[in-house]
Amino acid sequence: MPVYVLDSNFFIQAHRFHYPIDVASGFWNKVQQLANAGTIISIDKVKGELYDKNDALEAWCRANLPRDFFKSTAEVVTEYGRVTAWAVSRVDHYLPMALNEFLSADEADAFVVAYCLADPSNRIVVTQEISQPNRKNKVKIPDVCIAMHVSYVNTINMFRQLGETF
Repeated sequence: MPVYVLDSNFFIQAHRFHYPIDVASGFWNKVQQLANAGTIISIDKVKGELYDKNDALEAWCRANLPRDFFKSTAEVVTEYGRVTAWAVSRVDHYLPMALNEFLSADEADAFVVAYCLADPSNRIVVTQEISQPNRKNKVKIPDVCIAMHVSYVNTINMFRQLGETF
């Protein structure tokens, strides 16, 4: 069974907009269950984006996710190089600001794709981003996934593929 690799926006949008922690406990219980089973994971760069606000989401993650939930991206340096090479090759399409953001070492997006690219048969990106191939001011994860032949889904489609409800 494939592993679903969560982007930061899986957590952030759920917490801020769709499934607030204080209201939608069923969602967060399901996330905890899937994390404990190893069905969903994320990466260290996402942890960095989530653990910089000192908010309820960070507190929930610290209290409810397994210690090994956030995987190291040190093992995907080669794949990260392939992802960044693709982005740089699109310099005639994307604005410099968009490329600089995507290529930032602190930004998780390229690393999430690279992590899945390291084992594309068994890893699927989970992101709330939507493909916008004509957009010039932001490199969107789905567009990178399409170019790199990496599977991706949004949150609801992940739950559907897993046959999970909450």
